[in-house]
Amino acid sequence: MKHTSDSVRATHSSYDVSPKPATPSKQSRIPYWGYGCMLLLAAAIWGMGTIVIKDSVDALAPVWLVGIRFLVAGGVLCAVMARRMKANFDAKHVRVSIILGVLTGATYLCNTSGLLDTTASKSVFLTATYCVMVPFVAWAMQRIQPSSTSLLAAVLCIAGVGLIALQPTEGARFGWGDAITLVSALFCALHLVATAKYAPGCDIMVITGLQFLVAGVMGVIGAVVFGVPLDPQVFDARMIGGLAYLAIPASIITLGLQNIAVANIPASSASLFLATESIFGTVFGVALLGEVLTASMVAGFVLVFAAIVVSECVPAWLGKR
Repeated sequence: MKHTSDSVRATHSSYDVSPKPATPSKQSRIPYWGYGCMLLLAAAIWGMGTIVIKDSVDALAPVWLVGIRFLVAGGVLCAVMARRMKANFDAKHVRVSIILGVLTGATYLCNTSGLLDTTASKSVFLTATYCVMVPFVAWAMQRIQPSSTSLLAAVLCIAGVGLIALQPTEGARFGWGDAITLVSALFCALHLVATAKYAPGCDIMVITGLQFLVAGVMGVIGAVVFGVPLDPQVFDARMIGGLAYLAIPASIITLGLQNIAVANIPASSASLFLATESIFGTVFGVALLGEVLTASMVAGFVLVFAAIVVSECVPAWLGKR
């Protein structure tokens, strides 16, 4: 799943109907396909992250999983960026980090909880609907009217979600896991629009590190308030490895890969590369967790992915024309 590192990409999100392609740095020696590979690697890491969460969430409650993951990620990133943290630690950075951190925490608490009652394959595609929600969230928050392509993407997305979530073998059951995963996608869309609104003028790396910490604190507070126990025995080598993967590769390394790439290739292309997270998540879910795909789910995946392409890329293509 895409992280708060989406801060950098937020200003290029799909509610901007006339995105301007990024201009590759004249000093860059990396070819275009190299940046594409960076984004594909980031998408694969995020796709695998969903599998790791699904494998861990039965033993470690979602509030503790989110709390530990982001406290570690935030602590490491803030330590690495200590000099920039010191230079930019002011009221504005703290205020923006708290706003975005609360939205990040809500996103991952809902998404992680949803995996208790849905499959990893369904989760990654339901989460990907945030791309389609962004234009409508921007409409509500900033009075930026969605384009016709956004409306088309919404129709495709709704049809796809219906095929994915309402399975005949489950009696057309739309479970709470599916529902709360869609809520997490809404929080993710809110995060992107809020980032575009509040983050300009801030050091992106600083507010990313701080919002990781805020999200981690939210998880721990939730665990304490609701009396969720933490059994030390669950922290075996498998669990520790999973948490390390979520905190370092799936949070910090993906941030670096994404920041480098989106600064050198068009935003529409970057979004399409990153949208492959849903494909990676499905492949990993089938290969590693033994999840079964039905024909209707595959059709739903195709429609959701088509909605993402329409939402993210068509406006840029029309803008070029």
